[in-house]
Amino acid sequence: MIFAKHAKLPQGWARDVRITVAEGRIAQVETAQSPRPDDTRVDTLLPALANLHSHSFQRAMAGMTEARMAGKDSFWTWRDLMYRFTAHLTPAHIEAIAAFVFLEMQEAGFASVGEFHYLHHQPDGTPYDNLGELSARIAAAAAQTGIGLTHLPVLYTYGGAGQVPLQPGQARFGNGVDRFNALVERAQHAVGNLPNDCRVGIAPHSLRATAPAELVDVVQAHPDVPTHIHIAEQPKEVADVSDWLGARPVEWLLANAEVTENWCLIHATHMTEAETAALARSGAVAGLCPVTEANLGDGPFNGPGYLSAGGRFGIGSDSNVLISLTEELRTLEYSQRLRDLARNVMVPGEGSVGEALYTGAARGGAQALGRGRGEISVGAWADLMAIDSQDPALCALRADQFLDGLVFAAKDRVVTDVWSAGRHTVSGGRHRQRDDIVAGYRRAMAELTALL
Repeated sequence: MIFAKHAKLPQGWARDVRITVAEGRIAQVETAQSPRPDDTRVDTLLPALANLHSHSFQRAMAGMTEARMAGKDSFWTWRDLMYRFTAHLTPAHIEAIAAFVFLEMQEAGFASVGEFHYLHHQPDGTPYDNLGELSARIAAAAAQTGIGLTHLPVLYTYGGAGQVPLQPGQARFGNGVDRFNALVERAQHAVGNLPNDCRVGIAPHSLRATAPAELVDVVQAHPDVPTHIHIAEQPKEVADVSDWLGARPVEWLLANAEVTENWCLIHATHMTEAETAALARSGAVAGLCPVTEANLGDGPFNGPGYLSAGGRFGIGSDSNVLISLTEELRTLEYSQRLRDLARNVMVPGEGSVGEALYTGAARGGAQALGRGRGEISVGAWADLMAIDSQDPALCALRADQFLDGLVFAAKDRVVTDVWSAGRHTVSGGRHRQRDDIVAGYRRAMAELTALL
């Protein structure tokens, strides 16, 4: 039982709400006069967000790529540094880093994660004896932290648009369709040992790292699962795909694949107005990673056009240079304000921007990870986050302003509790396995930095 002074329900804000959780799902939502002795008491209860896009290993290189190189730095120069970094990662490092990243996500308020996983093999490209070794390490990190995992093994076959061969730095990523399908089977075995809210989807990396026939084959081999793909992140990517396939990435994908509600298009940044409206009509989710997109200089998403067309979106932490639920949401809105020289942009029509951002990301993130509706309602997974409305950042606000305060005025420290499918992983703002996980991360980083 969870008793909340305030709760954000689908129909609006409610006071004195008791939530009953059974087998990971919300079994009952009721009003109550007072808490019972065995209730877990919280101040303000929200549906927890899903972090729909993460490369957990990149957290370990945060701060290592912020020195300007000769010439113009870009996503592509950052990528070269990332490739060199991956050559030093062992399976034990990858597990320890992922556990720490998942802990940080939960303490920031995320209940689940879509791990877009393309580190599959040894540094020279030789598969491990267990083809799914590194997927099993991600599953072990999820088991240790209790986060809700949607594991997304990545099909990465080519080094660039036009079926360019893989570069040496990409050797750890590479699979043809047959070996990828075998890898997905091994990942399903590993994730099958986790609670039943966890699952496996697929992630054709991008149009530049696959080919049309392979994309068709892998989607047909794994129907009706969360299907994520990088799309239109960089102008160079758009130009390269256009030169090769004769259409822009979003345009080509929507015309040549059955993109439906189980798809998530990551970094749908560089779209025309027609592409923006078409993506919204498809029912797929636009996976936005505003902090990483700002860090890498990707450019802003076309938010107003997408929302006006009824588009669905969610947020992710991608490179994990900074893991912060509040920063992702406010950076999304501020990127729109800076581009348009306007205020209060990411809300269709009128109303609270914070509420539109938060509830929109809750719904879209849950859809993208196959976790249902992203709301506090009977039958939904008990993915819940509690915040302290008496924190100085929020204490002057009415309940209908709490989400504006959370998005624009608060730090993640206002998060007091998180449940992932009913698993109470964060209490009093602290993950219950914090000491052991942080110690393991420090050991891994000491080993890793000695090799760099």
